[in-house]
Amino acid sequence: MRNILTTMLAVTLSCGILFAKPAVAEESESGLALPRMVSLRSSLINARSGPGSRYPIEWVYRQKGAPVEIVAEFELWRKIKDWEGAETWVHKAMLSGRRFVRVVNPGENNIYAKPNTDSRVLAKVEDGVVGEIEQCPAPKGMCLIKFDNIKGWMVRHVLFGIYENEVIK
Repeated sequence: MRNILTTMLAVTLSCGILFAKPAVAEESESGLALPRMVSLRSSLINARSGPGSRYPIEWVYRQKGAPVEIVAEFELWRKIKDWEGAETWVHKAMLSGRRFVRVVNPGENNIYAKPNTDSRVLAKVEDGVVGEIEQCPAPKGMCLIKFDNIKGWMVRHVLFGIYENEVIK
């Protein structure tokens, strides 16, 4: 009797291990990591209170390329968090995988010639401006950002759209 119970327990545990889901930070319907940074594909995007066109529009995003963070997914809809911390739902077709940042530090912010704050200042950019990420080669270092025809290095703590220790080459 003891052998039968031991065998049944072993089989049960083995099946549990075989059918257990792997540990992941967060599951998503798309199979992509959550949360993740993306950007707005259009300069006119309806932000809804829920995942569907039947939900009311809460506001409209009007800045193409602005970075947002996908925090949840439901079918064709993505719950996003913007640079102000507001969360809302948009259709996945309104989002792009291209990586942009938005300057969030009030006032003027320096764009440097090299990834060092002691290097020459190429230009200054005010908060709210959006630029494309070229690279962020070191986890705590600066990022190379392209703003229209100006390309230079910025400290990452003034930017929304890149995670604190994220590396982009």
